Amino acid sequence: MGIVVALLATPGFAQETRSFTDDAGRVVEIPAHPQRIVSLQDLFFTIPLIELGAPPVGSHGRVEEDGTPYLRSSKMLTGFDYDNTGMAFLGTGTEIDPEKVAAAEPDLIILSNNQKPEQYEQIAPTILIDFVTRDKYDIYQLLAELTGTEETLARLDGRYAKQIEQIKRLVDTQNVSVNVFAALEGQIRVYRHFASLGRVLRDAGYAMPEAVRDIPDGENASFSAEMLPEMDADVIFLTYLAERGETAQDAYAQMEALVPGFCDYLTACKAGNLVAIPRDETTSTSYNALSMMAFTVLTATSPRPEAAQ
Repeated sequence: MGIVVALLATPGFAQETRSFTDDAGRVVEIPAHPQRIVSLQDLFFTIPLIELGAPPVGSHGRVEEDGTPYLRSSKMLTGFDYDNTGMAFLGTGTEIDPEKVAAAEPDLIILSNNQKPEQYEQIAPTILIDFVTRDKYDIYQLLAELTGTEETLARLDGRYAKQIEQIKRLVDTQNVSVNVFAALEGQIRVYRHFASLGRVLRDAGYAMPEAVRDIPDGENASFSAEMLPEMDADVIFLTYLAERGETAQDAYAQMEALVPGFCDYLTACKAGNLVAIPRDETTSTSYNALSMMAFTVLTATSPRPEAAQ
């Protein structure tokens, strides 16, 4: 993508621009160095922008029962949220207010899959990034190129590579099988290949149960309760929604309700290797989440003395 010299109408100044082809196939003139980005997806755009050091001036978010807006998982993963930044809350889901977007005075608007460019392109240059079909961590590379933060991304990649290297050095991963699942909607929802935890398990080279090997990378799958014995592994991570008030005990209770006496069907459970873990961290796309998952996986799968087993 070549840089072209042009004047871009932005609040109070003109900027050099470049042509960018977005995931809707639209060719858009965008700032060569955007300074006031609006993100209309918190998990896949806003958190990466924060971690890259280019936080948006406004973002899509979520709302607590009491009406308090928040960025999903951001306070836990990055330390930042609406309450400790100047970031504007622009709405939830498809309920984004174009007037609030305009009030944030963006010089670039990044849309997600369920938003229409024509609602915003009169406000500022508007691009669509398809977070459904794109690899979630490839989005980091795209955002780093858009914001000139490639050096920051290189440091994040280097840190993660060192963490994976440590796991491989301390654990014989090819001979330790791991699975990740939860009881959901009357089935076993398997997250073995999904998001941050799935990436750590894949990159570190852990073995997996044969029944889940065909799940595509980046996806989850559901299995009937009768398949529980086929889900067994040396170590199992059982996930639960801590962000919605669930606890580890809820995760066990949900499994018990699905398969009474479920622990008897899993050698991992009988050996004390069933590890309950909050799902939000495991399914977040974040380098900080990768760090959390790398440490958690290393701790759960490291060899233990016989007396400690």
